[in-house]
Amino acid sequence: MSRFQVVSGKGGTGKTTVAAALALALATEGRRTLLVEVEGRQGIAQLFESEALPYEERRIAVAPGGGEVHALAIDAERALLDYLQMFYKLGSAGRALKKLGAIDFATTIAPGVRDVLLTGKACEAVRRKDKQGRFVYDYVIMDAPPTGRITRFLNVNDEVAGLARIGPIHNQAQAVMRVLKSPETAVHLVTLLEEMPVQETADGIAELRAAELPVGRIVVNMVRPHLLDEDALRTASGNRRKELAKTLTRAGVTGSAGLVRPLLEQAAEHAQRVGLEREQRAALAGLGLPTAELPLMGEGVSLAALYELAEEFRKQGVGDETADEAGRTPRGRGSGRGVGS
Repeated sequence: MSRFQVVSGKGGTGKTTVAAALALALATEGRRTLLVEVEGRQGIAQLFESEALPYEERRIAVAPGGGEVHALAIDAERALLDYLQMFYKLGSAGRALKKLGAIDFATTIAPGVRDVLLTGKACEAVRRKDKQGRFVYDYVIMDAPPTGRITRFLNVNDEVAGLARIGPIHNQAQAVMRVLKSPETAVHLVTLLEEMPVQETADGIAELRAAELPVGRIVVNMVRPHLLDEDALRTASGNRRKELAKTLTRAGVTGSAGLVRPLLEQAAEHAQRVGLEREQRAALAGLGLPTAELPLMGEGVSLAALYELAEEFRKQGVGDETADEAGRTPRGRGSGRGVGS
């Protein structure tokens, strides 16, 4: 029952779209989710058709049932200023360091520090509670770096903890890793039904498991519909030209001979794609993880399409765990919290 859900995937697989749809799906029934991005691309703002996100948590959508989606674009520099204020009470002195360029120097000379700040800010949101002792957010969803970098990005806190044996930096790194390596966290990988994304997904899962980071679901994105039934696929694969020509003639199609070749070519291409997708599905099934599938949105990903994708998640049981199963009640229906998948 993971409250912190990290979404990664090979570039071009639509991981930002999946993260946004997941945030909407988990925010239903009065829950609150926080959707964070860490790469500075403002992809969340574009998807939700809003202005560029500032370094503050802002509500960007309302989910079915009255839930809320908040968003935050985490900036490493601002996160470092927060860190300096939290642990060293530097206040204006921290801002002076920024003017002197010391913060840029720190995050450049030690790149791992940047990742610690980004993951640390997200984990702080996961742990944050209100005055009544309830979690402020039911879920925190991170639009994370691509699959090739995700393990190092999440595991960098271990490296920092090894360098700093004592003190606030050590304690911060350890606190972050306690969240990241706990059942509170799940790392989902987004893929397409294509050989390279599937292979990168398999490699990413192996790396995450080796680092003892909790792997969640595989999300197969942009799934195209099958346009032919099994008999038609066999016909297309067998290149049964004469049979198709006779069928068209019986149907009253004039000039059927000229239509046969392009129709067979298109059908054969479709049958070949279906066959390749089945191979990739089998490869994903062999990884032993739960999967979810999202359809290809023909008109692009609009705000309305995001809600459709969120509903697809719900239909497949993502975020559908009820309050009764968890012994809690969603926000707005009592004093407890909802839980996720």
